[in-house]
Amino acid sequence: MFDFNSYHKAKSVDEAIALLSQNPEAIPLAGGTDVLVRLHGHNKNYRHLVDIHDVAELKKVTMESDGTIVIGSGMTFTGLAHSPVVCENIPVLNEGGSSIGGPQVRNVATVGGNICNGAPSGDSASPLLVLNATVELKGPDGIRRLPLYDFYQGPGQVDRKAGEIMTCLRVAADDYRGWSAHYYKYAMRGAMDIATIGCGAACKVVDGKIAGLRLGFVVAGPTPLRCWRTEEKTIGMQADEELIDIVKNSVLGDLRPRDSWRAAKDFREQIIKTLAERVLREAIKRNIRNTEME
Repeated sequence: MFDFNSYHKAKSVDEAIALLSQNPEAIPLAGGTDVLVRLHGHNKNYRHLVDIHDVAELKKVTMESDGTIVIGSGMTFTGLAHSPVVCENIPVLNEGGSSIGGPQVRNVATVGGNICNGAPSGDSASPLLVLNATVELKGPDGIRRLPLYDFYQGPGQVDRKAGEIMTCLRVAADDYRGWSAHYYKYAMRGAMDIATIGCGAACKVVDGKIAGLRLGFVVAGPTPLRCWRTEEKTIGMQADEELIDIVKNSVLGDLRPRDSWRAAKDFREQIIKTLAERVLREAIKRNIRNTEME
């Protein structure tokens, strides 16, 4: 038996907001792959639940008239893998999603839950960071949007106010059209393991030069992180081996890896440099190939 004090099932976003507002201690329950683990561990912060698992309006992926992709927070990772909008336009999100747990987990785990947990290791975070994703939340005071990189506040902490739920993630057309991306997760085991380091890269190459570059890492600091200084210094550089060497030797200045029982700091630093090279090289290759095919 799970040790919880209250449970309510919401049929709509507005009903969920009302239920959460009535009980400030309540936690939204979507896929439950993390919440139920905490309940099993008798975590007192998870004893009041508002179930949003069956709220249909959260389980859609759509493209707006201006090309903006809207990903409902209740979409499972299996659902994303079968979405034509995701597969054809932002497949990097599926590269991250496919590395989460096993098939049973991906069948129920949601993209909103993976982000709202605030875990530094969330595999969907890095792809969404390099897609410049925006978080949309709805609460008693209406709708609020903010960049994903501002949503993270610290380990296990996100900017979700009382009564709010994340309704969707938004990716603007200019942030994926003309760009190519790649994500790779390094873990100690080949399957169903938390990332030791995860790295995503997105780039746009024009006439052989970098017109745009984004790098996002997980488990390289207290929150998922973008490599802002490294990205800025690459603009206008030739997309060649010198660029890759500069990026590989620069990224550590943007990150804050640490020692833990799972991996030593110096080991993480070596993996960070290796993944930066590997992922960026593939993103550049994809972008040049896609440009040639147009």
